[in-house]
Amino acid sequence: MTGELVALSRALHAEPELAFEEFRACERITNLLRRLGFEVRTGVAGLPTAFDARFGSGDLEIAVLAEYDALPGIGHACGHNIIAASAVGAGHALARVADVLGITVRVIGTPAEETGGGKVLMLHRGVFDSVAAAVMVHPGPVDIVGAVSLALADVAVEFRGVETHASAAPELGRNAADAATVAQVAVGLLRQHLASDQQIHGIVSDGGDAPNIVPARSEMLYYLRARSAESLADLTRRVEAAFAGAALATGCTHSVRTVSPTYEELSPDAVLAAAYRDEIAALGRTPIPAAAEESRPLGSTDMGNVTRVVPGIHPIIGVESGGAVTHQPQFAAACVGPSAERAIVDGALALAGAIARVATDDVQRARLLDGVARRRSGIGDAGSGGDGAGSVGDGAGSAGDGGSHEGEERA
Repeated sequence: MTGELVALSRALHAEPELAFEEFRACERITNLLRRLGFEVRTGVAGLPTAFDARFGSGDLEIAVLAEYDALPGIGHACGHNIIAASAVGAGHALARVADVLGITVRVIGTPAEETGGGKVLMLHRGVFDSVAAAVMVHPGPVDIVGAVSLALADVAVEFRGVETHASAAPELGRNAADAATVAQVAVGLLRQHLASDQQIHGIVSDGGDAPNIVPARSEMLYYLRARSAESLADLTRRVEAAFAGAALATGCTHSVRTVSPTYEELSPDAVLAAAYRDEIAALGRTPIPAAAEESRPLGSTDMGNVTRVVPGIHPIIGVESGGAVTHQPQFAAACVGPSAERAIVDGALALAGAIARVATDDVQRARLLDGVARRRSGIGDAGSGGDGAGSVGDGAGSAGDGGSHEGEERA
């Protein structure tokens, strides 16, 4: 089985595909799952590259999540090829003991983590309604069990001005590129007054067509991050005020649109995390101390939305990367090779082992089943070992939305 998982990872790595375009990846993963005896549905939740593979008939439904989208320009520099292969491996390991554990195993393929929020869309469309626990593992430079992340808003601001000849009649123009420049300055000055948990990153995606034409349109893409939804909402208001001021100062108009659904912060389930920590340690790995996890938020991920509703974990599995971090070309190179192959197997075994521990603990099994019942009846908290269910984001965006996410995770 190890050989098949490694081959899958290498094939995905060799042919990276962007968000909502992961057709070859989806086909490769689902073909392998079918050979392993899973019943597979594709195109779930109205997303062509999403899938749901099931094995077993137990009352406790366990979801192992696969990601497989890549980054523009640098391919699998976030290691989603490892995530997908580990998910198949964990699903297969659990399927072999599904009857003993009394579980239904679901390997759920979630497209568009880097941009588009595939998991958020699937969450809103009912894919996770009967799931008792959701787990996945993500590669990184070090092992982290209770990984935390930042809430994220993915927005685009468009400025509209008036075209004119930049030399012959500049007084007739209203320069949308100037509006983008003023916005960058305003956001840059705002940074000195941000809370310690807030971050802003942005690029100019359109700044005009030619030097002798005053640009009538410009566009900027921004990620806004914070440790909580409340802090993110405050940051969003302040940044949007900077955009509005830039438009006013340059005589332009502007509009702001949501590129992807809002990503909420991870809320790891404490019991699942403790079980995973024991399993990964038994495999000879030494994750960072639990006390240090809160000081190392790992970008943002749409898995955060899932863990706010369903008990779940999103640990980081260490890959030897020579000091490189995710979203660097050197990390993409590290996501194939002996260390990456070990990460696939260790991640799969640790996830499966953690689920087996919880499924065979009468108290925890009852907690997870009760969480499903409470969610279905609309009664409060899902019963996670984290900080509660929370909301599931704003649900904006669609499979057609554009943009590009960095994922540190994102995760």
